Amino acid sequence: MRDFHLVRFGVLILPAESWGEQSQTWRYAEALGFDHAWTFDHLAWRSFRDSPWFGAVPTLAAAAAVTSKIRLGTLVASPNFRHPVPFARELMTLDHISAGRFTLGIGAGGSGFDATTTRREPWSRRERADRFEEFVTLLDELLTEPVTTHDGRHYQAFGARMHPGCVQRPRLPFAVAAGGPRGMRLAARFGSTWVTEGPLAPDGSALGVAGALPGLAAEMERIDAACAEVGRDPATLGRLLYVGTRISGVTASPEAFRDATGRFEELGVTDLVVHWPRPVAPFAGDLGTLELIAAEVRARRGGSEGKAESP
Repeated sequence: MRDFHLVRFGVLILPAESWGEQSQTWRYAEALGFDHAWTFDHLAWRSFRDSPWFGAVPTLAAAAAVTSKIRLGTLVASPNFRHPVPFARELMTLDHISAGRFTLGIGAGGSGFDATTTRREPWSRRERADRFEEFVTLLDELLTEPVTTHDGRHYQAFGARMHPGCVQRPRLPFAVAAGGPRGMRLAARFGSTWVTEGPLAPDGSALGVAGALPGLAAEMERIDAACAEVGRDPATLGRLLYVGTRISGVTASPEAFRDATGRFEELGVTDLVVHWPRPVAPFAGDLGTLELIAAEVRARRGGSEGKAESP
């Protein structure tokens, strides 16, 4: 049985309930002692396409208003339906509303609803990669400089002002999701953290923890190589593992969580994000188990061993 020591923990809260219900969840995530809390940034997502679904930016603004310590972020935003100039303004605003607690989780996006709601055909993989690189590069400049002009292949900005700038300097941190060499180099260049979901089974199904470890170890080697390519010390890049869809069993019990987290930490994972349990699929789970896990984490950090007050 492995143990864990230094990993930071987070939860992903779907924007699929009214704010009256969601607000209690965001507050409780902070009360349980999680280091960070995230939400999806999609126009629609899989089985929720015809169900309630709310925007990430206003959700996070509201979450910032009802919390005070926990870090907040998107996991992940993408260029699929966003332009860097207005998005940068929203991100800067979130950084101010949260008093410097916001992290931008960002990825290239896929070919699902986000990619086909505002245009007939999704971009090719090559175009997604091209746009992602330009998108991240331009966002970095917009959030760092007071005035930006950029006349690129996919995005333009002419005298774009960004006053007063971010609370966090030189800008709010990026958590860059990437699986290929090009995206990993972007993470190494611009990210404070690299994000992965871990490997998939050959048939596309989720893997158990033991089955995921070899593929995850190989990913760690590739992100280290990407850091070397851009001249960055790999130890300065965080490694966030989101176990939402590709790795199963992590929160089956406190013992399973402890063992999985210890194994992940041995590979270099610095941050682990699990789903806030829902009463039904997807992401069905037991809130009581999550509470026990959170209590153990608090105890190991010298916090209260008692149970946080439930909403």
